[in-house]
Amino acid sequence: MPLVGTGEILASSTNGVGAFNVILLEHATAIVAGAEAAGLPVILQISENCVRYHGALEPIALASLAVARAAKVPVSVHLDHATDRALVEEAVELGVGSVMFDASKLSDADNVGQTASVAAWCHDRGVWVEAELGEVGGKDGVHAPGARTKPHEAVAYVAETGVDALAVAVGTSHAMTTKDAVLDLDLIAELRAAVAVPLVLHGSSGVPDDMLGQAVRHGMKKINIATHLNKAFTGAVREHVGSSVDPRKYIKPGREAVAREVAHLLGVLAG
Repeated sequence: MPLVGTGEILASSTNGVGAFNVILLEHATAIVAGAEAAGLPVILQISENCVRYHGALEPIALASLAVARAAKVPVSVHLDHATDRALVEEAVELGVGSVMFDASKLSDADNVGQTASVAAWCHDRGVWVEAELGEVGGKDGVHAPGARTKPHEAVAYVAETGVDALAVAVGTSHAMTTKDAVLDLDLIAELRAAVAVPLVLHGSSGVPDDMLGQAVRHGMKKINIATHLNKAFTGAVREHVGSSVDPRKYIKPGREAVAREVAHLLGVLAG
């Protein structure tokens, strides 16, 4: 199955699509294994924090692209929460087909201006662009808890920037380890009715399964999940590490735990 674009996956799906963050190569292989088990498409995401952890984008990006190309279901590779335009440009040069440019730290005017410039540059190269309006809680202290995206501002932002998808603030927070987030479903429906591009839910690890399904039915399209998979991975490693000095003995169960969670969550999003 050839590598596909994030926009293509979203356009071809009538339900929600899972976008899961890669930290190690094992995450990429586990996420794809879970998608294959579910028989559903998936998005592999590489964040700026992941790049910082590895010290470079190229090794993890090329590995993820290779895993995606070998998959038996449609898989795309996406750069997540990039604040550095140079990183966006490097990702595109490496073959990553979609990016999220995060200018939320900037003033509204600078957010619009820089995002529009990045979107135009990416579109000239056939690359799909996601951006963020409003603030999603819990991201390195930058985002204000309780923030909500206003529909009329979302309409204006999409028109002014030309982005292909919009991440909105509707009640989630990044890095949640408990599933007790309460989404503003009415706001999601208002945003879906107002905005023509797909809506993206960040911080979805803290959302209970039934509410994830409701979010999709109310209009969310791309569902980003990272912390929940890391909990599954770490829990399995703790259970199996014992006194072993062979990382394969405990990383394999971690990988299998992630694959199971991905298959389950993709089923939840598919309805």
